[in-house]
Amino acid sequence: MFLTSVFTRRAVTLIGVATGYLLLTDAYASRAVAQDDPLRFRMDVVLVQLNVAVTDDKGNYITGLRPEDFLVTEDKIPEKISTFEESAEVHKGMLESSAAGEPKDPVKAAATDLEANVSGGAASRISDSVFILFDTSNYMYRSFVFAQDAIADFVRSMDGYGKIAFYSYSRNLLRATTLTSDRFRLENGVRSTVAGDDAALYNSLLLTVQDAAPLRGRKAIVVFSNGPDNASAVPPEDVAELAQSTGTLIYIISTRQAQEDPASAAAFERMSRVSGGKAYFAKNWRDEKNAFDSIREDLAHLYTLSYYPQPNPNRGWRSISVKLVGKNLQKYHIRSRDGYRLLPPNSKAVQSSSEAKDDSESK
Repeated sequence: MFLTSVFTRRAVTLIGVATGYLLLTDAYASRAVAQDDPLRFRMDVVLVQLNVAVTDDKGNYITGLRPEDFLVTEDKIPEKISTFEESAEVHKGMLESSAAGEPKDPVKAAATDLEANVSGGAASRISDSVFILFDTSNYMYRSFVFAQDAIADFVRSMDGYGKIAFYSYSRNLLRATTLTSDRFRLENGVRSTVAGDDAALYNSLLLTVQDAAPLRGRKAIVVFSNGPDNASAVPPEDVAELAQSTGTLIYIISTRQAQEDPASAAAFERMSRVSGGKAYFAKNWRDEKNAFDSIREDLAHLYTLSYYPQPNPNRGWRSISVKLVGKNLQKYHIRSRDGYRLLPPNSKAVQSSSEAKDDSESK
C-alpha cells in the first residue's frame, strides 16, 4: 500500500508496505525528487512481518510466549516488536476440532467468529490465507485420485483457519478456486481437476507467491508435487527470494523420495526452509496424511510478529535473526525466514515473475 502526503514546503512521502510485502522503490527517482526541491525528503517505511515456530528437541510446539521473550535483529540492528499474535490462540477452534479428530461444527464456528468480531477478539485482528497448489502433470497419473482424496481431507480439516484457495498446475497454472471460506466450493475445485502434461512447478509457484504477496495477515502455500520441474522458465532461487521478501510460507509435499531426484529435493528443501516452511517426502498415503497433519499443526502454532526497521542504509538483502531471550528458553528451536530484499521495480525477481506469467499463458 502506498501512502503519499505532500505539503507545500516540507513534503514528506511515506511509502508503506504492509506485512512484509515488496518495497518497490526507485532510488534514481528519489534523487531526482530531492534535486528538484531541496526541502523535500523521502523516507521509506516497511512493516516486516515474521511467522515464527518455536519447538523443543522432540518437535513439540512451545506456546504461551510473550513479545519480550523474542529478540529480533535486522542486519544485527535490534528491532522493536510492533505487533504480536500467537496462532494457538487465534485458531483455538481448529486445534480443538483437530484433537477431536473431526472438523469444527460450522454453526458453532460462525457463532465463535461473530463473537470474536464483535468483541474485538483475536479472529477479528488477523486474516489468514492458504493457497493449495496441486501437481496435475503426467507425473501424477498413477496416484491422481489418491492425491485428490488427501487434499480434500486437508481442506476439511482446516475449518476455522481462514480463507483457502485451490490452484492446480501442469504446464500452465489453473486458479480453480480463488480464496474462499466455502469448503464445499473448494472440495468441488479439487474433484474437478484433470491430469495434464509437463510440470512447470517453479513458474506456477512464483505466480502463486505473487498472488499471495499483497495479502494482509499470515499467508502460506502448500504444494503437493509428484515429480521434478521440467517446463519452467524461472529457477527455484527466484521463487525462494520472492517468498522471503513477501513473507510467504512455502510447504512442499513431494511423493517422490529425495534420493530419486536429488536436485529437485534440494530445491524443495531450500525454497521451503528459507521461507520459514517445511518440505516433506512421502513414500505412501500414510506419509501424505501425516505431512498434511503436520502442516496444519504448524500453521496453528505460529507466532506472528512485526516491526518497523530501524534506520538502515542497506538497500539490498537484509538479514533477519530471531532469538529467544532468557536462560530457560535457550533450549528451544526457532524456525522463521532469515531475511528479505528491498526490490526495485526492474529487479530480477519481478522480471522472473512476469516471465513465468508470460510462459504460463503462452503455452
